[in-house]
Amino acid sequence: MTLTALAPTLAAAGGGESYQPPTPEIFWQPLFEVGGLTVTNQMAWAGIITAVLCGVMIMLSKRAAILPSKGQWLFEGFYNFPRNAIARDMIGTKEFRRFVPLIVTLFTMVLFFNLAGSFFLTMNPVTGKIAFPIALTIVVYVVYHWVSIEKMGFMGYMKHMVPPGLPKWIAPVIFLLELVTYLITRPLTLALRLFGNMFAGHMVIYLFVTGAFFFLLHGDGVLLRLLSLPTFAMAGVMLLFEILVQFLQAFVFALLASSYIAGAVAEEHIPDGAAPQH
Repeated sequence: MTLTALAPTLAAAGGGESYQPPTPEIFWQPLFEVGGLTVTNQMAWAGIITAVLCGVMIMLSKRAAILPSKGQWLFEGFYNFPRNAIARDMIGTKEFRRFVPLIVTLFTMVLFFNLAGSFFLTMNPVTGKIAFPIALTIVVYVVYHWVSIEKMGFMGYMKHMVPPGLPKWIAPVIFLLELVTYLITRPLTLALRLFGNMFAGHMVIYLFVTGAFFFLLHGDGVLLRLLSLPTFAMAGVMLLFEILVQFLQAFVFALLASSYIAGAVAEEHIPDGAAPQH
């Protein structure tokens, strides 16, 4: 949350009006317009975070040495987590290397876009706007479908959605359900899971902060004003909890992306009569 987002509630608190609960409008923070395009707070911070991450990673990569510096050691430790614990463990040692840049990039971007909700200057997660999770999900969506078709061919990809040995009368139903899962359910849940957690967490923190300010500035009596102290403390507890959720959601997003790719490259998913495509 920014001071701009807090302003309506603080004004109401100081003016003797009733408490104004948070609404989804706190996520709409336009900065300026370029033609017909509105540049928002989240867009600006997404650009800044991406530029800083690229600069830091390029700088540390160029200075890589056999005896690593402290910065290189930290960077390698950060890099190895999504590479080994997510990509290698989920996709397998045979196929994972070509997907490491994608998985590391997804994990890094989601993590720092999430952590924007905990940075003092922003306090607004980039992924709290549904457009960003959708954009990241589209990348995953295209990759795992592309890899599946590359591995099995288009017809083989369609055939693998129906497990062998099913009665003929139920095969069309299963095919339809699997088609909905692959084309709609997977990308929808991947985007909404990330968005929903970031949106809800930010709203809860905003609720405690604005409530604390309301008690402090507009409390009717000493007891209500003192109630602002535990309310502020609860906002701090929720912020710490949200940081944990922000890391977990980055991990889950990269993990699910890896699991979808793992399913696409698995040899056992190639149906009989559909030779692997090379």
